[in-house]
Amino acid sequence: MMKLGYEPSIVTLSSLLNGFCHGKRISEAVALVDQMVVLGYQPNTVTFTTLIHGLLLHNKVSEAVALVGQMVVKGCQPSLVTYAVVVNGLCKRGDIDLAFNLLKKIEAGKLKANVVIYNTIIDGLCKYRHVDDAVDLFNELENKGIRPNVVTYNSLISCLCNYGRWSDASRLRSDMIERKVNPNVVTFNALIDAFVKKGKLIEAEKLYEEMIGRSIDPDIFTHNSLINGLSMHDRLEEAKQMFELMIRKDCFPNVVTFNTLINGFCKANRVDEGLKLFREMSQRGLVGDIVTYNTLIQGLFQAGDCDMAQETFSQMESFGVSPDLWAYNILLDGLCNNGRLEKALVVFEYLQKSEMELDIFTYNIMIEGMCKDGKVEDDWGLFCSLSLKGVKPDVVTYNTMISGLCKKRLKEKADDLFRKMKEEGPLPDSGTYNTLIRARLRDGDKAASAELIKEMKSCGFAGDASAIGLVANMLHDGRLDKSFLDMLS
Repeated sequence: MMKLGYEPSIVTLSSLLNGFCHGKRISEAVALVDQMVVLGYQPNTVTFTTLIHGLLLHNKVSEAVALVGQMVVKGCQPSLVTYAVVVNGLCKRGDIDLAFNLLKKIEAGKLKANVVIYNTIIDGLCKYRHVDDAVDLFNELENKGIRPNVVTYNSLISCLCNYGRWSDASRLRSDMIERKVNPNVVTFNALIDAFVKKGKLIEAEKLYEEMIGRSIDPDIFTHNSLINGLSMHDRLEEAKQMFELMIRKDCFPNVVTFNTLINGFCKANRVDEGLKLFREMSQRGLVGDIVTYNTLIQGLFQAGDCDMAQETFSQMESFGVSPDLWAYNILLDGLCNNGRLEKALVVFEYLQKSEMELDIFTYNIMIEGMCKDGKVEDDWGLFCSLSLKGVKPDVVTYNTMISGLCKKRLKEKADDLFRKMKEEGPLPDSGTYNTLIRARLRDGDKAASAELIKEMKSCGFAGDASAIGLVANMLHDGRLDKSFLDMLS
């Protein structure tokens, strides 16, 4: 343009600068501003603000903050928009202290920080877990002559709900209504979701009715939260009705909606209805994710439909969903619990050869599966190999092994593991003691059983239903006296 003898205007150069900033060409943006000065142009507030925004987009935080100081030196006063851009950039990166320092600088100058800047800092404090600081800053707004708006309240209400401070969130909602700040769909969604998660479905439903009364249209998040709450309370017919209602109101369900309903039906042993919903997902052009498949596979195994569960697992990859470790854990657990240990061992062998890093849950599933099948010797080998694999056995691992060894009358090995738990950890729990007590009682070793009961009670544990049931039976047929039942209780 300049070669043709045309002088670009400041507007043209600012547009070019904006393009460089958003096009990953920040070094050219900086060079352009320098060139503007050389050519006799005076960069204005908009020019500097654009460059500052670009620097922040490219994670050049220190350069952006420094440029704010240089603006004043160059006779260009930063505007509230300039400060808002910097504060937003700092808060997004978690530099809350720098944002606070900048806020103090604004307050000390001629400009007065507006609600947008305060909202940004409050939101940043909330996101980076400085909840009390966010509440304190909110409480200072009135003294500073700043009227909080719906965005201010929404940030704080969402934050308080996320940290389980539901009563504080409810008070804040009452406060905003008193101040005639109208709550919007975001406000209601945060509160409804919080009440659902706390198990207070009646309160969530009341808020939903209030939304309707205020002519606020519930969105996908509102419906998903309520469908989740209804499903958790085994009100599946009402959850399905809400699902149909949202479709009638042109609020179309997403994968989360379907996953929530499928999970509800599977947990209620109504896996056929879960499968119908899964097919409806496809008809609506939605592709199930890993959560969808994991939920369905687990539901099918619980219903005893092993073939369909395995078929669904096989379908995952053909639909572009790669099974994760949790999916494999569900598969292994389902196979073991449904008497298909040999198939589980084939899958387990494949996993061990793969690059997937197996966790203690995977090993616990296989150890329990082999114990149930009486393969305690193989189990022992797998248990002993855990340290070589860099996997630390937990209390479930030890309890499963001790139970398996006791069933095979391998008392010495069980005792060795019990001692190892007390010496090296994890410490024995109620399950450990009750397993050993039952084994000693079956062997007729009353003295060892009594000693274990005393030790268990000194650790704050009590006899479980199985141990008490065994003692009651032995008391009934005369093998034990009543003192044992009193001691165990």
